[in-house]
Amino acid sequence: MLIIDAHQDIAYNALEWGRDIRRSVYETRQREERYTGDPESHPTKGAGGIAMSGLPELRRAGFAMVCATIFCEPCSSQHIPACSKQLTQSYRTAEEAYQVGQAQFAYYHELVREPGISLILNQADLQRHLQAWEASSPEDPQRPFGIIPLMEGADPIRAPEEAEQWYAQGLRIIGLAWQGTRYSGGTRAPGPLPQLGRDLLRVMERVGIILDMSHSAEESFWQALESYSGPVMASHSNCRIYTPTDRHLSDEMIRALIERDAVIGMVPGNFFLNGEWRRNHRFPVTLEQVVRHIDHICQLSGDALHVGLGSDIDGGFGRDETPEELDTALDFVKIADVLRQNGYTEVDILNIMGGNWQRFLSRALPAG
Repeated sequence: MLIIDAHQDIAYNALEWGRDIRRSVYETRQREERYTGDPESHPTKGAGGIAMSGLPELRRAGFAMVCATIFCEPCSSQHIPACSKQLTQSYRTAEEAYQVGQAQFAYYHELVREPGISLILNQADLQRHLQAWEASSPEDPQRPFGIIPLMEGADPIRAPEEAEQWYAQGLRIIGLAWQGTRYSGGTRAPGPLPQLGRDLLRVMERVGIILDMSHSAEESFWQALESYSGPVMASHSNCRIYTPTDRHLSDEMIRALIERDAVIGMVPGNFFLNGEWRRNHRFPVTLEQVVRHIDHICQLSGDALHVGLGSDIDGGFGRDETPEELDTALDFVKIADVLRQNGYTEVDILNIMGGNWQRFLSRALPAG
C-alpha cells in the first residue's frame, strides 16, 4: 500500500539528537537503551520520545515519500526557555535561523546520495519516483524513498526575496508559522499576518512554493488564505472539535481548506487526538481516535479526498505518546485496517493513506 506522509522532522532529529534515519528504528532504540519503561526516564525525553521511524521500516511499510522538514526552534519556545539548554537547532535571530536551516537542507542533499533516496522537486520527479516505487519490492533495502523539502516556520528566510534562493535549492513547501514567527502568528501566539508575511506570500506565489497552513494562528490563517492564491495544504493538523486548542483546525478552517482543494494531514499523537490527554495525565488511546478525526473531515467535505497522513513521528512525540496499536512506522498500515472496520471503501482507504497527497502534489508541484 502506497503511504505518503506530509510531515517528518528527519534533519532536525539527525542534527539535534543524532538520530540517523538510515538506521533501523530498533538500532536507534538500542542506542537509547537506557529507557526502562518509564516515559519520564527516557534518554531522549523532550527529543521526540521513543523512536518509531527508521528507513528500513519506512520502506517495508510502504512509505513512498515524506515531506521532510527544515525546522528550527526559537529560543522563545516554552521547551527551551532562554535557550538554557543550548540546543544546536535553536535560534535567536534571523541569521541564526538561516544558518540552522541551511545546515538541515545540506543534510537532505547529503542524504539523497544514498541509494534509492531522491528529492522530489517537480511533477516529472514525482511520476518517475512513483513508477520506480510501484515496480519495487517492500523487501528491497534500496526501495525508492522520496523527500519533499518543507520548511516549518519561515524564520530561516531572512527576507521575503530570499525565498527564491531557497526554492532554487529545492524548497517546495513553506509554513509561515510554528509558534509565532516574524512572518505570522502561530500556535499559542495569536495575531495577524504582518506585512512581512504578506510580502513572503507574494514571492512564494510568484516562484511556485506551496503554502502549509499548519500552526497558523487563526487571524493569520484567514489573512493568508485571502492573500495567497496558490496551492495550500495543512501538513499536520487535527480537528479542533476533538482537541480544542489553537494548534488545530476549526470546522470553518477545514471547510475553507476543502474549498481550496487542500489535503489535511492527520497526526497520531495522543495529545493531538484527545483534548484530555496530557503527559502528566496519560490513558490508553487507540487508532479509533485517529479515524474519528479523519471521519470528521470526510463528513465536512462529503468525500474522502481531503485528508491524509502527517505523522510528525519522532518529532513532536514518540512511541510512548501514540495510540496503542502503533509501535513503529511498520504499524501505520493498521490505520487502513481501522478505516476498513469503520466502513471505508478500498478506494477511500488508498486515497487517505497516500492517494490524496499524490493527487495534490501532482498539481501543486512545478511541472519540471
